[in-house]
Amino acid sequence: MQKINKNAVLALLSLSSLLFLLFQLAYYRSYLAHKNGAAFSKVRGSQSGQDSTRWHVVRKFLSLISSHNIPVYLIDPLILGLVDKDIEQIRSSSDGPSPECKYFCVPRDFTTFALLDKTWKHEVGLFRTAEKMGFQWLKVLNKDPRLDGMDDLSGTEIPLHYIFKLASHAIHLVVFYERSGNYLWHGPLRLKQHMDRKFVPFRKLHFGRYPGAYEKPELLLVSIDDLKIQIPKNPSSFLEEMTHSRFLECRYREARAFFQLYPDDASVDAVEFRKRAKSLLHLAALTLNNLGVKFWLSSGTCLGWYRQCNVIPYSKDVDLGIFIRDYKADIIPAFQKAGLPLKHKFGKVEDSLELSFQGEDDVKLDIFFFYEEDDHIWNGGTQAKSGKKFKYLFPKFTLCWTEFVELKVHVPCETLQYVEANYGPDWKVPVKMWDWKSSPSNVQYNGVWPVDEWDDVIQIY
Repeated sequence: MQKINKNAVLALLSLSSLLFLLFQLAYYRSYLAHKNGAAFSKVRGSQSGQDSTRWHVVRKFLSLISSHNIPVYLIDPLILGLVDKDIEQIRSSSDGPSPECKYFCVPRDFTTFALLDKTWKHEVGLFRTAEKMGFQWLKVLNKDPRLDGMDDLSGTEIPLHYIFKLASHAIHLVVFYERSGNYLWHGPLRLKQHMDRKFVPFRKLHFGRYPGAYEKPELLLVSIDDLKIQIPKNPSSFLEEMTHSRFLECRYREARAFFQLYPDDASVDAVEFRKRAKSLLHLAALTLNNLGVKFWLSSGTCLGWYRQCNVIPYSKDVDLGIFIRDYKADIIPAFQKAGLPLKHKFGKVEDSLELSFQGEDDVKLDIFFFYEEDDHIWNGGTQAKSGKKFKYLFPKFTLCWTEFVELKVHVPCETLQYVEANYGPDWKVPVKMWDWKSSPSNVQYNGVWPVDEWDDVIQIY
């Protein structure tokens, strides 16, 4: 009988033990995957273990809010951007298992969801359940701006943001509120002194740096990475809206201080004018929005919003601004169809265009078109009887949303610079005698229209 090689036997036993250990590990991993939900065997370009952690946190969060009947929808820009590229496939896909974790496993610190306030009951039980599931949570409150105009309710706080943290990932839940202009608003994320500033990397949040305003989205229920979830029906439109969502609140405190110095005109004429101006502004906004033309409050209407949160009763008109690049030939016929006849048309598309439409009872709508230069923006004015041209210079500005007379409208984000350019450093003092040719601080003489162009550039109806 041949002598058995001890080394060979030891090697064989070691190999058998290793194979058995690998089998046990594979079985245990399969068991955990089955227990926790779908297992993604393949994740492109990264290590599946770390990436699936994000998926499991999202899944746990959706289970949490589902157990309390709280409807949320996905607004995370990173994930929506990926979803948008595959939106047709996602809409038409069946509910079968996904071959890989393609969206919720991508590297990121947060996943962001939205919650409509009217569907939220502020249940304490939610937080107890969250803690039992292993979540740490943070609630951020701030003043309700809808009540700032009411002295007795000003300062009332409402929840604006929630953050649920588990392991190395966090869920940012943004609370949206419906405003009187029929739009959705979310507030800023401002931490109070006692709050843990290291709870999550707050600077990386996509929402909360400033307030935002959005149209009410139409939602779509889809399956993404084996998770049933609601998303905006048109992700690309939502993402575009997000880039221009910044919201400026009316300065109620300063308005109250203004009216203490200059008591508001509560006469019948003033009340009636404000009512007609509000109606005219709503009609103008509807008309321009239907055309897809972006506009903003300009001149005296912008001053009224910024200084006193209301229409200036002695202004006698409504003023809007439009960038000339957004001009459409359909503007005039659209306003005429809306019942606003053209009062005058001065200038031309290439130079100093302005339109005026006649509203109800001598309240007119003035639309000024703005031209962009390298270092400033300007709009023009024309004196009908002389053909003289005037130019009004403004520092460059961007547009933000605000709410004015129960309407979501744009104003220059750099409002103070805009108002000061037009009305000078004493803009806080009411001036009832105003000459558009000489009173503005930013007016410049700009020559005279050639006589042979008058029929085209000076049209009065």
